[in-house]
Order: sequence, then C-alpha cells, then structure tokens
Amino acid sequence: MSDFLNQFGEDLKKNVPGFIAVSVAEIKSGMSYYSQSALSDFDPELASAFNLEVVKAKMNAIKALNLTGQAVDNVMITLTSQIHILDVSDNGEYFIYLAVDSTKANLGMTKSILNKYKKEIAEKL
Repeated sequence: MSDFLNQFGEDLKKNVPGFIAVSVAEIKSGMSYYSQSALSDFDPELASAFNLEVVKAKMNAIKALNLTGQAVDNVMITLTSQIHILDVSDNGEYFIYLAVDSTKANLGMTKSILNKYKKEIAEKL
C-alpha cells in the first residue's frame, strides 16, 4: 500500500503542473494515509481535515435531499491563486485532497491523473 501511495504522490508531483500538495484520507475517520507538499509551510493533512468537512457536508446534503442514486464525485474550490480539488474514491470511503497553483494548472490533465488513481485507491486501501 505505501509503495502504491508513494508512486501516486510522485506521479502527481512530477506530472501535475503547479502541484502544491496532496493528501489521501479516509472519509469516515479522517485518518490521513498519505500526504506530500511542495511548500514547507503548507500542511496538506491539516487542509485535508478541514476539507473533509466539506465532503461530509455535501454527502449529508445529498442524503437530506433524498437524491437517490447520487454520490459526490469531486468538489473544486477556486481561490485567488490556487485550486483545491476534493476527489472522492469510487467506493465513497476515501478522498484525495489536491492543491495546485491556478496560474500553472492544467485541469484536464490533473483530472485524468486523479481519475486513474482514485479507482486504484478504492481497491488498494
């Protein structure tokens, strides 16, 4: 598992333009299984903990609105100079938190890489 997550992190760092940080966490417990940051003052585990509340709130809204058959796929938050992507695994148990520099990011490439890995995260964690 750690080899898979290390490969995942290195792939993102190498292939995602504007990479800032990434974290993989369990939704139920909030436990972080992996994190990496290109910036020494950016704590992806702390950011992941706060953004987990966003994911949980959306999941609760879906349930409260009785939106049968609906699930959170991803949430994208655009800040002044960053984009934060919260990508939920296919089984709904884990999420990937990814922060990128909005002036350098290629969202198509980034989403493609995340989609590749989020299927594997559901299977391997």
